[in-house]
Amino acid sequence: MHPTADDVVTRFAPNEPVFIADPYPVYRELRESAPIVYDEATDHWLISRYQDVNALLRDKRFGRTYLHVSTHAEMGHPDPPSWHDPFWTLINAGILDQEPPDHTRVRRLVSKAFTPRYVEGLRPRVQAITDSLVEHVAGAGEFDLLAEIAEPLPVTVIAEMLGVPEADRHLLRPWSADICKMYELHPSVQMQRDAVRASTEFSDYLRELARERRAHPGEDLVSQLALVLDEGERLTEDELVGTCVLLLNAGHEATVNATGIGWWTLFRHPDALRRLLGDRTLLPTAIEELLRFDTPAQMFERWVLEDVRIGDVTIPRGAELGLLFGSANRDPEVFERPEELDLAREPNPHLTFGAGIHFCLGAPLGRQELQVSFAAVLDRFPHIEPVHEPAWKPNYVIRGLRELRVRV
Repeated sequence: MHPTADDVVTRFAPNEPVFIADPYPVYRELRESAPIVYDEATDHWLISRYQDVNALLRDKRFGRTYLHVSTHAEMGHPDPPSWHDPFWTLINAGILDQEPPDHTRVRRLVSKAFTPRYVEGLRPRVQAITDSLVEHVAGAGEFDLLAEIAEPLPVTVIAEMLGVPEADRHLLRPWSADICKMYELHPSVQMQRDAVRASTEFSDYLRELARERRAHPGEDLVSQLALVLDEGERLTEDELVGTCVLLLNAGHEATVNATGIGWWTLFRHPDALRRLLGDRTLLPTAIEELLRFDTPAQMFERWVLEDVRIGDVTIPRGAELGLLFGSANRDPEVFERPEELDLAREPNPHLTFGAGIHFCLGAPLGRQELQVSFAAVLDRFPHIEPVHEPAWKPNYVIRGLRELRVRV
């Protein structure tokens, strides 16, 4: 007897540690029994099949925001409390939460500075930072892979990119983690306060840095963003600050979590780990497969900008979609044997970096950091193994491990 949609949706439990650790059995049931279903507990329409998620990411009838076409009241939602203003001012100025025409203009300007050539030019520095981190723990015998390698690598790279002085870099990781708390489904009041405080502090810091770089430009990305000009247009100060925060939050949280989850996946698939140890040419496809198999960004949200019919379901204007990336990446309609880890999988059209106009701008840098760091750890520590099973953070939307203690 097949479960009903109501049965399945009650098992979608993003606040439960067991579900966060392994949501995939529930996703399978959702795809089979309730591919488009309203979840009252989270107030989201859950979309679990690849074809639907991929199409909706590209559909202009859905947005990361609705404020370009409507007010909160017109959409049937209350205004956020006024004390949230520092957070929303910051976030609304970044391309992740913008829609055209602002998104088009700001992304074009940012792309002129953050080019593929610029990212590829970072590779020697990414390698040097990684080598230094690996060498630092070489004699430890046992260490936390997240704290010692996964976290400092992207923070250092982004801090150097932005031109943040070394003495201030310890501020970035806590700011990033606190701002991202607001993206969870039901952030507590304390989480909200942490996000607002961090938004205020980080914005103030970056405004001062941007003004300094406008007056005395250097080779860093803040200087380039401050000076970039296209058809007479420049980034506003809000947009420059919002872009820098987005680069840190997206480029940092996702890369750290992808590193931890990726290693934990390899440890649970020793044949795959042995294969990678024996054939480093697999690394590019292996990284893509690790990102598909257990993605750090489980859900991305979209607002419904007009009444719309998806399949045989009508979803009203003002509703919110929960696009389940983790489920789409395991859809057997697209991926052969999706529950198996295949480090040579090709093609691999996973949605971990999104799709459409909001496709992750930092994907080339994220891929580069993951390839360099996995190669360095494999080369230096061929006998690496976990000390014990790691605990997961209590977050579902931006998902990752608390730590990953390893023995080398």
